[in-house]
Amino acid sequence: MIKDVLEKNEKATPNGADLEVLKKHFGMCFNSDGSLDLEKLKARLGDQVAISNEGYELKFLGKNYARLLTSLETTTVVVPDKKHNAKPENAKSKNVYISGDNLDALKHLLQSKQGQVKCIYIDPPYNTDSDAFVYTDSFNFKVDELANKLSITEEDAQRILDFTKRGSASHSAWLLFMYPRLMLARELLAKEGVIFISIDDNEVDNLKLLCDDIFGEDRFIAKITTLCNPKGRSQDMYLATCHEYLLVYSRTKLEKGALSIDKDQSKIISEYPLEDEYGLYRELELRNTHRDFGKHNRPNLYYPIYVNEFGDVALESSAEFNTAVYPLWEDGFEGCWTWDKKKASNEIELLVGHEVKGRWTIFRKSYAMQDGEVVQRQLKSIWLGRKISTERGQEVVNSLFETDEKIFQGPKSPWLVEKILAMSHVGDGDVVLDFFSGSATTADAVLRANEKEAEGKGPSYILVQLPESIPNDKPAYKFGYRTIDEIGQARIKKAAAKIVAENPKVAKTMDLGFKHYTLKEVEGNTLDKIEKFDLNDNALAATDDILKEFGVDTVLATWLVHDGYGFSAEPKVVDLDGYKAYWMEKHIYLIEPGLSDKGISALFDKFETEGSFNPGNVVVFGYSFSWTQLEALKNNLLKIAANGTNKHVILDKRY
Repeated sequence: MIKDVLEKNEKATPNGADLEVLKKHFGMCFNSDGSLDLEKLKARLGDQVAISNEGYELKFLGKNYARLLTSLETTTVVVPDKKHNAKPENAKSKNVYISGDNLDALKHLLQSKQGQVKCIYIDPPYNTDSDAFVYTDSFNFKVDELANKLSITEEDAQRILDFTKRGSASHSAWLLFMYPRLMLARELLAKEGVIFISIDDNEVDNLKLLCDDIFGEDRFIAKITTLCNPKGRSQDMYLATCHEYLLVYSRTKLEKGALSIDKDQSKIISEYPLEDEYGLYRELELRNTHRDFGKHNRPNLYYPIYVNEFGDVALESSAEFNTAVYPLWEDGFEGCWTWDKKKASNEIELLVGHEVKGRWTIFRKSYAMQDGEVVQRQLKSIWLGRKISTERGQEVVNSLFETDEKIFQGPKSPWLVEKILAMSHVGDGDVVLDFFSGSATTADAVLRANEKEAEGKGPSYILVQLPESIPNDKPAYKFGYRTIDEIGQARIKKAAAKIVAENPKVAKTMDLGFKHYTLKEVEGNTLDKIEKFDLNDNALAATDDILKEFGVDTVLATWLVHDGYGFSAEPKVVDLDGYKAYWMEKHIYLIEPGLSDKGISALFDKFETEGSFNPGNVVVFGYSFSWTQLEALKNNLLKIAANGTNKHVILDKRY
């Protein structure tokens, strides 16, 4: 499969991913030569979409290269941590921790999680002198190749390659780094999915433009200011910075109130002081309190409501209800109600009149419980409170690792992420993704949130962290950690152990484990063997050691991810006359050499005699099979199709 990917990447173009989306949904708008007919596309869209030839867009050096990186398929393989994954707490876990470059991880995740992630939170590098970012591009383009592929000058191509080889603190380099990752993140988001991105003043404006470009301006939810450092940074030049931001975007346009959260019980008690047979309630004035609205522009909301001496209300005048009340202001301004007459009629039992300062005013009852659900509140765009500060995040990490030394510098607070999870309304079966995991605050926050739920049920998490080396003068190195991802995994284990110790009853029903995988590039000597492999050379096929260099577990895990089964898939082992094959729903995988003629016969006997055995793809690791064996497999598949047992089985040879 690596060979196939390399060949496909050779033909990749910067707009390849966008064209694939258009071809999938508007294939009829492409000509026979593969070109897009814009007039056909416009006609197809009709009056549904306003088409404009004017506008502006974010441009930066390397944008086309960033788009190219989005289109290229990953050449990394998925290496399972067998010992870790086999432990009882991890074997059935839905949580996943991936050690590797997040660009590769996102491409792997797209195979099984596209359109399924409910919430993404990331805390990417801020592009400051103290917060550098690491390029790990494995695409060794030459200057002239890149210039030709992107239709740019060789000078610009060299500048782009310089970004990726030695890194850069420029805005263009940072945007080039972020663009493909956010493009892929968008595709992972569910229809109601939301992404939250922590950032500071250094790149917030550029990130806003970048997200507008990727998600769309109408998908912008908020720019939240968070109090991350109440004391302020004393080393700043002019003002001691106390804040950061959270940029929030949605996959699709959400309804009003979609990110509101349940009110706290303490707020309900203080804000809903009245009670009747239906529960706690408060009274809100029915008159619109904004003078921008009134009889002059909302005439349908200006009408009389009649009251009796006890404050009961009616919409028609009568001997009992003989006092008319209009939505008038104290100075005589003709305002308007917040309800029209039809709504007021339908919910008349919620209306009540009170005399206030000698004049009647109409109020509506607002209950703390509505349709069996706790009333919700909108969060504000400024988040204060010590709990969400980085200082508290540092205290949590120090406590878990039982040290005052900073194992990880400046971790986010789990309370900050818990607030994000609450806004996203994640629940059991939902997925939370963090592909700049750092100290694994997101996993800690998910566990904390789940601990509060009935039976410990809640969302699962997927974390991705580049295994960056830890300098030997850092406290983490002294504690035995060599890469950042090791810190993250250790933190998750410690957070889980804390729950087991403090809340053993709930811990028994919680998913406190995680599966661990590492993404690895194929080594150069293995690539050479792949490129030189000749199927017609039976001797090479019989003696080649490519499989030994990958390992059966790695090949299987990589294929399961590629075929959409995800990182936690559990295939069945199938015995074919002593040969071990692996079956997962629509695929049966033949990886190891040594498949005998009897084994081939056993495979096709299963197709013909076992009704429940019906994979549509027989996938073979091409390096483990001779031409003769492949022909035998193909001929048997033809026989199956001929006798009608299964007409749609495909032989999928991967290299």
